[in-house]
Amino acid sequence: MRIAILSPIAWRTPPVHYGPWERVVSLLTEGLTAKGVDVTLFATGNSKTKGRLRSVCQAGYEEDHSINTKVWECLHISELFDNADDFDIIHNNFDFLPLTYTGNISTPVVTTIHGFSSPELMPVYKKYNGKVYYVSISNADRSPELEYINTIYHGIDIENFTFQPDSGDYLVYFGRIHHHKGAKEAIEIAKLSGKKLIIAGIIQDQKYFDLHIEPHIDGKRVVYVGAAEPKLRDELLGGACALIHPINFNEPFGLSVVESMACGSPVIAFNRGSMPELIRNDHNGFLVSGISEAVQAVKKIGSIDRLNCRKDVEKRFTAERMVNDYHNLYKNILEKEKREDHRPWGYYRILADEPCHKVKRICVYPGKRLSLQRHNRRSEHWHIIEGEGVATIDGKPVTCKPGESVDVSKSSLHRMENGGTVKLVFIEVQSGDYFGEDDIERVEDDYGRA
Repeated sequence: MRIAILSPIAWRTPPVHYGPWERVVSLLTEGLTAKGVDVTLFATGNSKTKGRLRSVCQAGYEEDHSINTKVWECLHISELFDNADDFDIIHNNFDFLPLTYTGNISTPVVTTIHGFSSPELMPVYKKYNGKVYYVSISNADRSPELEYINTIYHGIDIENFTFQPDSGDYLVYFGRIHHHKGAKEAIEIAKLSGKKLIIAGIIQDQKYFDLHIEPHIDGKRVVYVGAAEPKLRDELLGGACALIHPINFNEPFGLSVVESMACGSPVIAFNRGSMPELIRNDHNGFLVSGISEAVQAVKKIGSIDRLNCRKDVEKRFTAERMVNDYHNLYKNILEKEKREDHRPWGYYRILADEPCHKVKRICVYPGKRLSLQRHNRRSEHWHIIEGEGVATIDGKPVTCKPGESVDVSKSSLHRMENGGTVKLVFIEVQSGDYFGEDDIERVEDDYGRA
């Protein structure tokens, strides 16, 4: 199974600070690679992965503001889709734009919809509805206008979140500083509760920050620590008596909610979007309707068993569970698609199919080889286009480089092997009176087909 995972290029994958989509993509990529899946990550050049990395943009456009966002997004997406045949499945985590490339390829495309940033995007999703496989990240974020193959909740690398059985006496707000996430409301809740509030996150709306947040920051009762790196994130979340999550929009998921619970800290959230799917009242936090209910929830936060928070994440929101869900999804799609043109060793494309001849463009993956076989009703001519291969004809190996050719006569025992590190591409011209698969006699095969 060869999977291409398309990550956004706003930030590095995984991100240093902020970048929720990139963080999820990284966990999925590394988890699949650890399972032995052949994964190619399409991300920024400074990304980190144990899989294969392909990039056209060295850094994210949020990290380097000299980068023209639209230009490099198009180059990034086309780098994958121009090479779509190299993969069994493409997993798009880049929102709606890659959908517009899918009509020109035959490789199945999975698109995880990480949320709808605007209803104006819906015509694109509707156009490709049923042509690609949509995955939602919560049931609450599903559109009734679209068909979905599954809901797969995000997972976190729970081993990097330390469970703290005892909490401090402060509240924490963890997320981007924006009206949507409710930083202003978090300050009001903390002040009415008589609690210290620590705010962590990038400033996404500077005007909002200047007007509603900065005037309250005093370094004592309201503290802003900026974008917290993993170590500080772990300490802040674990030491809090609760995470305050007073969202002003229907949030598709909420990674900070899960991360807080992994550290043992319950969550007080406005009851919107996916929150009822993450939070169970009186068990791992409280769902509230507004500021006054949130203040009352702070008063009884000590009734929550912090161990319940951790156990819920261990059961429902680990990266391992997410990786397994996607791996099973990929296998189900491949079983459903059963593409004849893709084989364990590579793939082919038929260029011509006439009564007296057939022409194929064949790609052999690095380290793979075709079966040792013979044909009784056709001969073949192989012409190398890219890479370097070793053709074995009746026991004699012949090294083939670009521009070179080799002939295979009827009944000759033959195979082609790619022992290199790049793909081998050759044109196969078949001549004879029959070109069906039942004219293939496999004598030896790496995939049990002999």
